[in-house]
Amino acid sequence: MSNAKRSSGTALNRRPRGTWDASECALLLIDYQENVLDLVFEQDRRVVELNARTLATAARAFNIPVVLSTVGVQMGVNKPTIASLKAALPDVKDIDRSSMNAWEDAAFVAAVKATGRKRLVMGGIVTSVCLAFPAIDALADGYEVSFVEDAVADSYRDVHDTAVLRLAHAGAVPRTTIATISEWFRDWKSPLADPARKIFVPYLEQMAALRRVPEYHEPRGVTVKEPA
Repeated sequence: MSNAKRSSGTALNRRPRGTWDASECALLLIDYQENVLDLVFEQDRRVVELNARTLATAARAFNIPVVLSTVGVQMGVNKPTIASLKAALPDVKDIDRSSMNAWEDAAFVAAVKATGRKRLVMGGIVTSVCLAFPAIDALADGYEVSFVEDAVADSYRDVHDTAVLRLAHAGAVPRTTIATISEWFRDWKSPLADPARKIFVPYLEQMAALRRVPEYHEPRGVTVKEPA
């Protein structure tokens, strides 16, 4: 093989790929808190919760760094991360903030930088604020951002859908939970394939059960709790 051909092949192998490998990504999960989820009415909260914790389970199995954040817990306004998500991430410490925009919190941004990853897979409740604000700022800071559309939600479906449009126009790529996990490993002979199988089987069974009997909530206002 000539030097020219050898150099060309090396360059081809090193080119940036459109698909996202597990080794390139960090998972950011923002404000999955009970009283924040209580603001969601027209999407099934159980589906959102299942997708978020399944992503977290896959991230741990694939050695993907996870950054987990809450808002208003230390202020005494909000409750901590929901129990099912914490159970999937027992070694990940919440980064609590006062800012609605996680990207305006120095500790959160430092945690993202510490992962060493430039491709961020993000989820947040609610879509239009807790997800949209940091995702758009991360894009402005040079990160590649995708978000998992079926693992996020907002108060009303039209608010969620408008936020998804805003995110996509800003350059964030929408994905689904099953596609994200599949893209992280992609090869059934990969060492990651066996953990993926163990995740997919119960996930698909649980999702089917939820889809057969969907659950939504009556819209209501919100009582604001004053900081302690």
